[in-house]
Amino acid sequence: MRILVDADACPVKKEILNVAKEYNVEVQMFLDNSHVYEDGYSTVFILDKGRDSVDYFLINKMQEDDIIVTQDYGVATMALSKKGYPINQNGMLYNDDNILALLNQRALNQKLRRHKNMKGPKKRTTNDSINFEESLRLLIKSKL
Repeated sequence: MRILVDADACPVKKEILNVAKEYNVEVQMFLDNSHVYEDGYSTVFILDKGRDSVDYFLINKMQEDDIIVTQDYGVATMALSKKGYPINQNGMLYNDDNILALLNQRALNQKLRRHKNMKGPKKRTTNDSINFEESLRLLIKSKL
């Protein structure tokens, strides 16, 4: 079990590292070349900025039972198909029971945004990070 992170816009890198170090779990961060990142613990992969290049590289590196941290429903879907454990930045575990509804909601929201001036997602709170860290810790404990 490793933690692979779709890290370009990931707001919980610090929390991931805290939990990973606590359980001695390997972390791999995947970013495009418009970002600079180093934390002294994780392996960092810097990839070309091509469309979805980070996503596909991450999924190709993924192994069964890896934990995938991503906000991207497409990445989560591919991770589920390879028997991984995708989790979002707020601690929600993606699974076979919720992924289709999430993909459908995303498609509906995209359609609505094209026709209306809608607000973006709500601002991130401290509780979101706390929930993520607790969920990640529980997920790791369940796999050890």
